[in-house]
Amino acid sequence: MLSGKDNVAHRSVARRSCLYALLLCFFFLVFGTFLLRLFDVPLSMVRIAGGLILMKIGFELFSPSSGGMARPAAEANGTDGAFVPLAMPLMFGPGAIATILGMTSTIKKSSNELASFMAIAAAIVATMLVTFLCLAYAAKLTRALGRLGIDAATRIVGFFVAAMGVGLAFDGVIEALVSHGMSSLH
Repeated sequence: MLSGKDNVAHRSVARRSCLYALLLCFFFLVFGTFLLRLFDVPLSMVRIAGGLILMKIGFELFSPSSGGMARPAAEANGTDGAFVPLAMPLMFGPGAIATILGMTSTIKKSSNELASFMAIAAAIVATMLVTFLCLAYAAKLTRALGRLGIDAATRIVGFFVAAMGVGLAFDGVIEALVSHGMSSLH
């Protein structure tokens, strides 16, 4: 169990990590399509790459190794890890980038661009709030769920993360094929 001082430090790291991830999400929400155009990277390729990475992460979560988790490099080096590895790449990684860029591509297609933008922004804020609560109360959640509950939840989350990755990659492949003249693949 965490002492009062450790608990405050733990919540401080959780708060900073969520803030960093939130800022990265908003950066890609606002400037993501510009970056894609700047580097001439099609959204379909971002979806495929993000989907493959999400599938890998999902499969790793679905079948955790029997050895314990390795300590993150930041923790081993004596830093708190609020930015690396927590905010990036764990909370804001390739899957989040691909998802945000995919959502921003739909803003221009909507009838009310401002409402669509605000909905995506609200979803990002809600996600980071839930993430903060999970991180801040991780010790209590771990005690409540127990080791078997954590293992079951990890495997269930892994399955859904892998499924989201497959969907993202599939959408990217279809989009790439359609953009290269195979329009009968709706």
